[in-house]
Amino acid sequence: MTKYRTLVLATIGFNFSFLIWFSFAPFTGGMAEEFSLSTAEIGILASSAIWMAPFGRILTGWLSDKFGAPAIFAIVLAYVGVFSIGSAFAQDYSVFFVTRLIVATAGITFVIGIQHVAEWFEEENLGLAEGIYAGIGNAGAAGGALILPRVFGTGWSGPLFATNWRAAFFYTGCVSIVLAVVYYVFGEAAKTTEKRQATKENATFKGWVYTATRYGTVVLAAAYIMSFGLELSMNGWLATYYREAFDTSNLVLASTFAATFSVAAGLLRPFGGYGSDLLARKEMDILPFFKGQYREQWTFCGLCFIVLMMFGLTLAGFSGVVMNAVIVGFLVGTGCAWAEGAIFAQVPAMFPNSSGSVAGIVGGVGTVGGIVYPLIYSAPWLANFHIGYSVTAVSMIPIVLLAAWVFQPEIAAVANSAGFVGESGDAPSATPSDD
Repeated sequence: MTKYRTLVLATIGFNFSFLIWFSFAPFTGGMAEEFSLSTAEIGILASSAIWMAPFGRILTGWLSDKFGAPAIFAIVLAYVGVFSIGSAFAQDYSVFFVTRLIVATAGITFVIGIQHVAEWFEEENLGLAEGIYAGIGNAGAAGGALILPRVFGTGWSGPLFATNWRAAFFYTGCVSIVLAVVYYVFGEAAKTTEKRQATKENATFKGWVYTATRYGTVVLAAAYIMSFGLELSMNGWLATYYREAFDTSNLVLASTFAATFSVAAGLLRPFGGYGSDLLARKEMDILPFFKGQYREQWTFCGLCFIVLMMFGLTLAGFSGVVMNAVIVGFLVGTGCAWAEGAIFAQVPAMFPNSSGSVAGIVGGVGTVGGIVYPLIYSAPWLANFHIGYSVTAVSMIPIVLLAAWVFQPEIAAVANSAGFVGESGDAPSATPSDD
């Protein structure tokens, strides 16, 4: 039963981390008014929420392997809570911006939970378990978009704050600190002492460099840019998009429209993991040119679906009907969930004793999309808000082509041992061989 407690604990921790990560998104209008921000500056604020994630995820993934997930998860939740509370009192925009940058590192908890779940679940159920963890966890963004504007609405007032967003940041910070204590007290690092020791011994610099340069790590990290990076960008941008592009001035309505994407990208993620598990167990070929590489086939389909739906989102925007954009946005979220679940079914299956380090690399590099894409959506050189989605889709095509190359049977079969730097003989002693 401890493995299920671990799954629940990690899921709750990450769900709230995602909520506090994007707690600013429903309140961009109020913050823009108070700090006199332009639309482009709001785009920078949305992008800045991701700036600390790449390095932070890479570091905490390795730290989770080295010291165990419970301690690292608790530390992150604790300091994020402290700085969230601090941002609620910031009067100068520079101070506010810096405190929110630190709060945004809440997103690095994703790789900690991935490592924690991988330390407890068997390979044949990893995709589903990681999908449940990440899917429900990612839905925290939807929870923030749906709950925070309603709890701390425009007319909200309380004993400490007269503005809604300041109150939201203060109280979510308090909850984060409480969760840090709970995670540290009830979390257990691995299912056996032997498993904990194997993971710890592989957490060396040599082991990190080796796994970071394998074909499998590189292609999955790139694929995560166009799936999870896209999800991050949408979570921070869509409320602004629906408000500005369709003149939807109602804060709650615009946030609700945006939440439909987050619901799809979050709650449907177990579908991506389960599909990968199912194809692997039943040895089903759905793309004959990747014959025998079952998880890879499922991932590739998800990546292609994302590209098509991003072009579709531009067309939906040009229709001028907001519900068309909401529906296609939901489908984009579905594609993100599909690909993300598939990717993180592959990560621990491919690198069972380095799941934290590889998850950190994939998750960290993947967040780059969340930094770059909002800058595209809000770019002043675009004719309108809708075109940015097609520009983003075009930028994803090279990643799809890279996946098509790596997922070829002869390359995919050695993707966890062959790489861009060094050979399999350069592997540290604790690095596992092919599954």
